[in-house]
Amino acid sequence: MRNFWNELIMFLMVLNALAWTSANKGVKMRKRKLENHQEPHTQRNGSSLRMPLDPILTSEATAGSGDMDFDKTIEDMVSQVKSNPALSKSKCVVDRQLWMSNSRSLSPWSYRINHDEKRRPVDIPEAKCSCSGCINPFTMQEDLSMSSALIYTQLPVRRLLCDPPSGRKGRRKKCVRRYRTVVESIAVGCTCIVG
Repeated sequence: MRNFWNELIMFLMVLNALAWTSANKGVKMRKRKLENHQEPHTQRNGSSLRMPLDPILTSEATAGSGDMDFDKTIEDMVSQVKSNPALSKSKCVVDRQLWMSNSRSLSPWSYRINHDEKRRPVDIPEAKCSCSGCINPFTMQEDLSMSSALIYTQLPVRRLLCDPPSGRKGRRKKCVRRYRTVVESIAVGCTCIVG
C-alpha cells in the first residue's frame, strides 16, 4: 500500500512539472508574438525609446506580405521625398538629432526623383551620396581617406518597348507599343568604403 502512495505522489509531481513547463512555454510564445507584432512604423533604439522608422521606408504593405500594391508604395515614397525637404538635403553632415537614417549615417545621402516617361512607375526615389568621403565619427568632419559608395538594389519595373511587327523588312510599319517587365538598378543608400 505504501508503494502505491509513493507512485501516486511521484506521478502527481511529474504531472505538475509538465504542466508548469507547458505553461511557461505558452507565456514565452505569447511574449514573442507580442514583440514580433509591435507597431510596424516604430523601432527601439539603444535607450529603449520608440522611434518612428524613416518615412521613405514606411508603408502599410511590406515586402513580405502578399497584398503589396507596388505602384502605390512607390507613389507614397515619391510624394514623401517631394514634400519633405529634409529627405532631399544634400549637405555632407551628420545630424544625430534627426531620426532618418540617411542623415545619421557616416556616409549620408539625400533622395532625388528618378523620372522616366517610358517606365512604370514613372518616378522612383533614388539615393545620392552627399559626401565624396565619409564622416569621421570622432571629429564629425568629412574624411577623404574613405569613400562614400552607393548601395544598389534590383527593382522590377515595366518598361515601354516598341517592337516592330513581323513582316517584310523593306516596309516600315508602326510599332506595337507594350510594356515589358524589366529589372533596373536603383540606388537605395550610401555606405562607407576604404580607398
